[in-house]
Amino acid sequence: MGLSDRIETFILHLLSDEDEWIELKRNELASVFDCVPSQINYVLSTRFTQSNGYITESRRGGGGYLRIKRIKNDNVLYPMILSIGDDMDAASAQSVLATVFRLGIIDDREHKLLSVAVSDNSIPISQPYKNSIRAQMLKNILTKLNEEVVNNDV
Repeated sequence: MGLSDRIETFILHLLSDEDEWIELKRNELASVFDCVPSQINYVLSTRFTQSNGYITESRRGGGGYLRIKRIKNDNVLYPMILSIGDDMDAASAQSVLATVFRLGIIDDREHKLLSVAVSDNSIPISQPYKNSIRAQMLKNILTKLNEEVVNNDV
C-alpha cells in the first residue's frame, strides 16, 4: 500500500467514527506518516473532493488545520452541494437558494434570510475571496439542510 493510500485509509477510518467534521493538524499528520505536508495536501485534493462526496476546509500556517466532512447523499441536495465549486457569484448562489425554496426545503422567510447572507453586501471583502467565502457558506448551509432532510427534521 502506497503512502497516499495509507493516508486516505487513516482519514477514512476517522470519518467512519464521526458524523460531523473531523479536524486534523496538517503538520502532525505529516509527522505521523513521516512525509511532507504537501503529501497531505495531495491526498486531500485528489481523494477528498466534492465530487467524491467530501467537503474540506483548510487553513495554513502555525495554527493551521484541515477539516473534512462526508456529504450524506440521501436526497436532492447532494448533487447541488457537489455542483458548487471553489467560488460562486451572488447570482448563482441566489439561483441555488431559489431551487431549494421551490423544492419546499426552506420556507419564504428562510429563503429571504439566506439570500441576504450570501449577497455581496454581507461579505465585506474583496474578490476573489468574496466568491470563495460565499461558496463555502452555501456548501455548509446545504450540508446542514441535507442532514435535516435525511433525519426528517424538515
